[in-house]
Amino acid sequence: MPLRLFNSLHRQVEDFSPLEPGSGSVGFYCCGPTVYDFGHIGNFRTFVFADLLRRHLEFRGHRVNHVMNITDVEDKIIRQVAATGLGLAEFTGRYTEAFLADLDTLACRRPHHLPKATEYIPQIIDLIQRLERRGIAYRAADGSVYFSIQKYRGCGCRYGQLVTLDPEAQRRTERVSGDTYDKDDLADFALWKARVPADGSVFWDSPWGEGRPGWHIECSAMSMALLGPSFDLHLGGEDLAFPHHEDEIAQSEGAGLQQPGRPFVKHWVHAAHLLVDGKKMSKSLGNFFTVRDLVAKGYHGREIRFLLLGAHYRETFNFTLEGLEAGRSALARLDATVAQLAERSGPAPASPTATGVDSPFVASFGEALDDDLNVSRAWAVVFDWVRETNAALAGGTLGAAEAAARLADWRRVDEVLGMGSRPAEEIPAAVHALLERRQAAKAARDFATADAVRAELKALGWTVEDSKAGSRLKRL
Repeated sequence: MPLRLFNSLHRQVEDFSPLEPGSGSVGFYCCGPTVYDFGHIGNFRTFVFADLLRRHLEFRGHRVNHVMNITDVEDKIIRQVAATGLGLAEFTGRYTEAFLADLDTLACRRPHHLPKATEYIPQIIDLIQRLERRGIAYRAADGSVYFSIQKYRGCGCRYGQLVTLDPEAQRRTERVSGDTYDKDDLADFALWKARVPADGSVFWDSPWGEGRPGWHIECSAMSMALLGPSFDLHLGGEDLAFPHHEDEIAQSEGAGLQQPGRPFVKHWVHAAHLLVDGKKMSKSLGNFFTVRDLVAKGYHGREIRFLLLGAHYRETFNFTLEGLEAGRSALARLDATVAQLAERSGPAPASPTATGVDSPFVASFGEALDDDLNVSRAWAVVFDWVRETNAALAGGTLGAAEAAARLADWRRVDEVLGMGSRPAEEIPAAVHALLERRQAAKAARDFATADAVRAELKALGWTVEDSKAGSRLKRL
């Protein structure tokens, strides 16, 4: 079965087929952060989902060209720059680095390209000029340039490809100068914003005078500069479908750069909202979390990633600290199985895919994700494998070669899931000393002392796992 995804452009699940099927290459764009603050876990649900899709495409043999923009100029950023007194690059640079560090914490593969809007001003100006020449963009009295939805429709183009628009709202004609606007507002939107005193030092020269780009035009210019006028996949949160992504389509297709019959983007994929404790995330409610907040509470990035990958990307997902605890327990079960396989296999070589045929475990996992990234079904396959593997380990029927093959299967699956290994935990010196005391007591066959030391370790939150390879400490 081929990979199937819900295409927002057609409101249905469709086979994914690249624009250039013989090339093996996939152009992949995901709307990235606006760098005026630390990213919250709602943002990172989309980025982790994008990482899963990229990894699965690569698992299926595609060469993915992954682009994620950095929005480093827009209304909120300019207000913050003015408030802090910092330069634009200094202000946005610190939040860009924080975002990339958070991506690493969550084991997301870095995009191949991370274009910043401020580095693409010439391409943005060129695109606006092309829209002007085609009669779709016009200059206002203050020097700003707007996109005309009426003129765009007059060219035979459709505005409202990703969403069903309210016919009453379609009659509205006032302009919108801000970077964001109400979902029902179909007013002409700014492509270039004339400089105003509040912009301070944030401006560029242009054919229309000093100013800066509107938010929507930035993504159109950057994506087409790096992926071409038509590409395969565009991802983002569902809140971006309108107006941001709808405006991207209008600007990009209005410029007439695509080959006849080709769209700006073939497959549009959107991730649903994330709730926290059943409510919209809000600092006033105390349920607003950044990745850093959760790490400070003692959670590992892989535990956060596990929870964010716990529900289908098109389902509104409820994030709770209790869910993180449950994820920690589930990962501990998985980690224990993988550790036993590593111990049982020893140095035995394994190459389960040398024949070019996946094991039933790997095949079932891949088929689950081919079904519109059905991650719940994929995790069910993984934990069925854990139970079956544990039974084989407990029954003593698993030889070194088979253990090595199963371990290699898991590593192949984990190339998609990105769970990795649990970070090594620093063990206090006093706990190490107790372990050495217990080992000495066991060697002297003083089992009463060994049991007493085990009880002391348990009171400190540690247990001892004994095996042929020796004893190791594990936190309870």
